[in-house]
Amino acid sequence: MNTDLVNHPPHYTQGGVECIQAIEAMTGNPKWPAARGYLMGNVLKYIWRHADKDPVQSLEKARWYLDRAIARMKEEGP
Repeated sequence: MNTDLVNHPPHYTQGGVECIQAIEAMTGNPKWPAARGYLMGNVLKYIWRHADKDPVQSLEKARWYLDRAIARMKEEGP
């Protein structure tokens, strides 16, 4: 069986759900500005795949995006 690393990489599928599906569901909130959706989508992406990549680096990247989202919310309001 060939693994499709472009369209369905295994490190983005957990429990039968692809990360992109979860990100789309989460960031589809109409109350969120697009920039917040982008930042929060990256938080989820790095947490989602951390066990299949460099775990510490992935979680640090997730924290970087989360810290940026928090800073923007403090500046712009929730």
